[in-house]
Amino acid sequence: AGDPLPVRAGSATRDAVVIGTLAGEDERSRRAIDNLLIADIAAAQELLGSAGRLTRIDVRAPEGATAEPFLARLRTALPPQLQLVPAASRAGAIEQMTAAFRLNLTALSLLALVVGMFLIYNTMTFSVVQRRTLIGTLRAIGVTRPQVFGVVLVEAAVIGAIGTMLGLALGIVLGRGLVGLVTRTINDLYFVVTVRALTIDPLSLIKGGVLGMGATLLAAVAPAWEATTAPPRTVMSRAAIEANVRRAVPRTAALGGALLALAAALLAIPSRDLVLGFVALFLVMIGGALLAPGVTVALMAVLRPIAGRAFGWMGRMAVRGVVATLSRTAVAIAALMMAIAVTVGVGVMVGSFRHTVMRWLESALQADIYISPPSLVSRQSEGSLDPALIARLALVSGVADTTVLRSTFVPSSVGTVHVLAVDLADRRYRPVTLKEGAPDALDRFRAGGAVLISEPFAYRHGLRPGDVLRFRAKAGERRWRVVGVYYDYGSEQGAVMMPRRDYVDAWGDSAISSMAVFVEDGKDVDAVIASLRAATGPGQEVFLRSNRALRALSLEIFDRTFVITGVLQILATIVAFVGVLSALMALQLERAREVGVLRATGVTPRQVWGLVTTQTGLMGLAAGLLSIPVGLALSLVLILVVNRRSFGWTLQIALPPPVLLHALLLAVAAAILAGAYPALRMARTSPAAALRDE
Repeated sequence: AGDPLPVRAGSATRDAVVIGTLAGEDERSRRAIDNLLIADIAAAQELLGSAGRLTRIDVRAPEGATAEPFLARLRTALPPQLQLVPAASRAGAIEQMTAAFRLNLTALSLLALVVGMFLIYNTMTFSVVQRRTLIGTLRAIGVTRPQVFGVVLVEAAVIGAIGTMLGLALGIVLGRGLVGLVTRTINDLYFVVTVRALTIDPLSLIKGGVLGMGATLLAAVAPAWEATTAPPRTVMSRAAIEANVRRAVPRTAALGGALLALAAALLAIPSRDLVLGFVALFLVMIGGALLAPGVTVALMAVLRPIAGRAFGWMGRMAVRGVVATLSRTAVAIAALMMAIAVTVGVGVMVGSFRHTVMRWLESALQADIYISPPSLVSRQSEGSLDPALIARLALVSGVADTTVLRSTFVPSSVGTVHVLAVDLADRRYRPVTLKEGAPDALDRFRAGGAVLISEPFAYRHGLRPGDVLRFRAKAGERRWRVVGVYYDYGSEQGAVMMPRRDYVDAWGDSAISSMAVFVEDGKDVDAVIASLRAATGPGQEVFLRSNRALRALSLEIFDRTFVITGVLQILATIVAFVGVLSALMALQLERAREVGVLRATGVTPRQVWGLVTTQTGLMGLAAGLLSIPVGLALSLVLILVVNRRSFGWTLQIALPPPVLLHALLLAVAAAILAGAYPALRMARTSPAAALRDE
């Protein structure tokens, strides 16, 4: 109390004085008032430069039977430009604003869980393979198949419980690291939040536990069933298991094709349901995974003569080994394929998004310099510029022309709308690129009485050129006809652009949010920026950015938005890597006798290592080649369906070749690295120990 507190409002900085501090009663109330200043209305109006203006009036309505008559009288008494809005709708609007953001993160998290299920399958299979002889012995002394099945499932449940508990703990640790990234993204795109502590929701932990245990038990059913097939007197041979798997390949491929067809049918339904799009996305992934065994068999048939000519007997054995152990290799290939396909799909989507945004920025940022007051949210200006400052800056040497913009929110027939009121400096200046509208739409817009709406706004509200928008203006309801829909990637909520003179006439608000400056031909932009900064004067704080700097800042914010997506991709790839490792460890146990025979017939440890490494490289190649079409299919669903239904944007598909090449190299490298340790173990196999029989 008593300390000075500089307050920056718009482009001006004013001094306030602290007269006291607030303390919350508990942790929740302390978080609620964190970063909150309270001032008398007159003081706030002076600090914010809003003399005579109120943002809202909070009304406490009576309860019970008298509530509705009271609200009806209040609505009648309100002036035309005001509306009565339930307080709960403000929170609902915030929830709606971030709903698509949260749903996309949830879907990607579930994607990582699906990849993790392959890891669980491989782990439990490895456990069963290790004890195949023991299970056969147990069956011989009277243990029933249901008992063996139950033992394996109980074991999976115990391991799953431990893994789930560790996962919840690691999730909390990961959450502490990610809360900063999420907060920064929310601040960049939506509204200002101050989050310094991690809030642990018990419901989130319960859902995580249910998902962890459910995924474990579901993935363990197949290995548990395999354990029950061990005959009582002798262990079932691998040859019989592999023969069954190869017979099932056509049926598995047919099921995969059916799931892909079902995904295509779901996508063909004319719907805006985002969940339906994600269901189709998962069907594409599962369908691709089910195609993995058939594609692997076909690919190895093509590669067998090539590998034989290149590496001789070792190449032929490596190719045959992939198919001969298909029950193990197919699952590892499918898990790795899914992880790499996610990398390809998200990579192509992000690349297409970035390419589209770059093209949009090139067309939208036509001025040389942009001036705006400081703002807490990156993509919208909340303050206003001093009219005297604008007039002074327009006279600076080197300035050829200027145009101004007012960014604000006003009530309309479709709810509160983000309005961009623009002054067009020159008829050659085209602030937008039209998606829909007549060729003369911009000329009709300049003439007044018409508005342009952004593509997300048109998508959300089902509007087209020719429709009429009604606004609650100062003197009553005003109507503007929509003459065009323009591309815009600044907000998924959408915006309405109208001539500034129409806006001032309707609302009497002459404030200016930002200013664009066109520099005279031949003048240095940086020198003009320096002159503008010098003309700003004391007590005024503004951001002056060149076209190039503003474009770089926009792309920086864009890249920050997808950092969390990259984290989830890395997690899925790590899980798939461990899945390949566990599958190869199971193969090492099952092929011990085979490797012993090879060593006894003169194959050197180095040749064994090369054989296993070549085989794992072929598995990576199969996963990489299959991940490319599946990843491209995922990217099309993400771009044309999920992104469209989430945000209402039309993205130009850009296929960067490095993404596909990196996917193939990543799959091969991951497989070879995962196979390095099992290959070393096989190479060190003792022929005598491997061939010894009880």
